[in-house]
Amino acid sequence: MLSLHQATEAAVPVAIGVFVDRAVTTGRIEPLLWCVLMMVVLFAVLSNAWKTGARQVVWAIEYETHLLRLEIAQRVLDPRGHRTGLRSGELLSIATSDAEKAALVMRGLSVGAAACTALIVSSVSLLLVDVPLGLGVLIGVPLLVLGIQALSPLLTRRTSSQQEAVAQTTALATDLVAGLRTLRGIGAQHNAAARYRHSSQDTLRATLRAASTNGLQDGVTTALSGLLLAAVAGVAGWFALHGRITIGELITVVGLAQFVAEPVGTLGYASQIFARARASAARLSAVLSSPPQTVTGTATSLDPAKPLLTLEGVSHGTLSSLTLVLQPGESVGVLCYDPRDADALLTVLAGRAPEHTGTVLIGGTTLEELDVDLLRRTVLLERHETDLFEGTLRTNLLAEKRLERVMTAAGAADLIEELDRPLADRGQALSGGQRQRLGLARALLAEPPLLVLHDPSTAVDAVTEELLAEGLADERTGRTTLVLTSSPALLGKMDRVVVIADGTVVAEGIHSDLASSDAGYQEAVLR
Repeated sequence: MLSLHQATEAAVPVAIGVFVDRAVTTGRIEPLLWCVLMMVVLFAVLSNAWKTGARQVVWAIEYETHLLRLEIAQRVLDPRGHRTGLRSGELLSIATSDAEKAALVMRGLSVGAAACTALIVSSVSLLLVDVPLGLGVLIGVPLLVLGIQALSPLLTRRTSSQQEAVAQTTALATDLVAGLRTLRGIGAQHNAAARYRHSSQDTLRATLRAASTNGLQDGVTTALSGLLLAAVAGVAGWFALHGRITIGELITVVGLAQFVAEPVGTLGYASQIFARARASAARLSAVLSSPPQTVTGTATSLDPAKPLLTLEGVSHGTLSSLTLVLQPGESVGVLCYDPRDADALLTVLAGRAPEHTGTVLIGGTTLEELDVDLLRRTVLLERHETDLFEGTLRTNLLAEKRLERVMTAAGAADLIEELDRPLADRGQALSGGQRQRLGLARALLAEPPLLVLHDPSTAVDAVTEELLAEGLADERTGRTTLVLTSSPALLGKMDRVVVIADGTVVAEGIHSDLASSDAGYQEAVLR
């Protein structure tokens, strides 16, 4: 439709030339009426083609942007993870700004095709009027377009640099907003502001470099198209003075020469769109094609006769040939003298350590062979950091059955009466202990066969910690629980405790025995 619009636009000066030669110079009424009717039809087609084509282009851009954002969101939220190495703010910038710029290729393609149509119609019309004039346009326009394209690689590079700088600044802003309380607590808000100011200035410089290249391309396009227009108009005027072409043909040539500047400028604009879209598409492609962190298979069932969790000679990070077995329904506490051992163990259990050595079995099936959906239903890993969403406490828990019982088990009985309390983004109005207990309650409500908890009581007082330990003991029926903690209240409720030092198991037993006989255990736990 946009090509039809440009074709009819190019036909306007041709129609005016015919109007002058057939009606104005002859003074006849009948040709005049036919010319008026022709102009009415021409402009009706012209306006409706533009209206329809422009609407379809906008629809296509918005729809494609939406699909790209869904693809990025699906990739980022993939339970297998991703290896992009990008922070949340950078991914947010790619899902918003880059998706929008990449989808603009729809506009570049459509207006570029329309501009080519306009140039073809104009060139053919000029050839019909005078062959040398037509050849001049046919040769001059491609040379002009090639000259404009010479700046596209530079614009692509500078646009890519600009988008990267914007993404880094967005990521930094996201991190600073999330950690504002901490920054104020340690008095580092001024340093953080200076760091953001420096990043923002880098982004400004990158944006100005991209804008200067864009402006240079616009200026070159306007100047060269103006020179082409002047050359064509001058030659046509000379031909008219010597009777080689009629007055109507002169008007047609001058009108087409003026019109040609528009599609040439449009081709320059389309070139800029393609350059920006190419840079953004490369960033989108990097995320969409990034390999998953977790390697998963297709196994969709577990062997109920096998231990629910088995680690055989697992080495990853600081772990060294770690062996650990959990039977169904068993509660096991793990005390790591080195916090790095706990982090490495959690990474392995989350399936985010494909380079580990040894074997990790879930219900007798290796972690790599399990279907990702079965793995997520079987193993729930709740770290002590909790993500809460805007809404209410109740909507963050997404359950009604057993809600009060689970809230009590998580040591959050004091929040039962506030379930309909509105929450700000990330639950910023709640204390760290309240967020932690809500995360634990949410994990208990999920009822996973294997629940892995990492320091679930680090942000609560001793009384609440004791209530939480008792609640977990009451709620563990039929569930296998692995708790990485140094809390004596929690370890005292476990069926057994495994002690890890230097990446391997060095002691195992019940809490009371270890506390009375192991000096290292006493130093790490008793307080």
